[in-house]
This record gives sequence, C-alpha cells and structure tokens, in this order.
Amino acid sequence: MRALGPALLIVLGLSSAACSSSGPTYSRYDVHRSWTVREGTVVQVVEATIDGRSSVIGTYGGGYVGNTVGRTIGSGSGSSVAGAVGAVAGAVAGRKAEKEATEQKAWELLVEMNNGGETLAIVQPADQDFAEGEKVRVYTRPDGSARVAKL
Repeated sequence: MRALGPALLIVLGLSSAACSSSGPTYSRYDVHRSWTVREGTVVQVVEATIDGRSSVIGTYGGGYVGNTVGRTIGSGSGSSVAGAVGAVAGAVAGRKAEKEATEQKAWELLVEMNNGGETLAIVQPADQDFAEGEKVRVYTRPDGSARVAKL
C-alpha cells in the first residue's frame, strides 16, 4: 500500500496540470515575437477537441502502479507473473489516463476578414467564448500560426 503514494502524486499532478490555466496560454516561442493584427467577423463556431499528450510519465507511472498491485496477488513466481501483467495493463491505462487528462476543449472558428473577403479557419483552445456575428481580432504570423481574440 505504501507504493501507491508516488503513483497518487503523479495522478494528482497530471490532474492539476490540466486545470491550471486562467487565460490564454502561449508557448515560449510566442514571447517577444510580433503578430500581424487584422479585424474580422466570426462566421461559424464549432466545438472541437485538441488531442491530449501521452508521455513516459503516464506510461511509467501506470506501469509502476500496475506492477505494485499485481505483485500483491499470489506468492512466489505467481506474484512475479501477476506483477508483470499488472505492469503492462497499468502502463496502457496510465498512458490513456494522461492523454485524456491533457485533452483540451477547443473552437474551430471561421472568421471573415474585413477589407478583403478572405475567410480564415482557425482552431484554438476554448479559453474564451465566441458567437456568430461577433467582431474579433485575428493575430497571425508569417509561419501561418494564428489566434482569434475578442475586440
């Protein structure tokens, strides 16, 4: 039972990481780089999902917990076999749990740009709500990355 402590900390850490944002989140790459800003009108808003990530943390954490739980079954070589089976099952479950915990709700936005009739499709985290007909700013970069924000 003492071995579940580290696994519990891993699960709590993943859970808190998924819920810690209060506004737009930008990568380190976004800092100190200019954006071109244009205004437009939201034409369509569709709910979407941004895939979660799966890393060695979820895989190893789940494998560790699965091995620990599996080794409590039986004795001798049966305990070792159960631990190995538990480790594999736990690794698969841990990887899936991490992926689900890091998924993000997103918006797929169609924005008709002012002065040009161009329509852009942008997918971004749902950190603010948008409505059809709403006036917005679209921030774009030469590399094609873009972000929509309320006026």
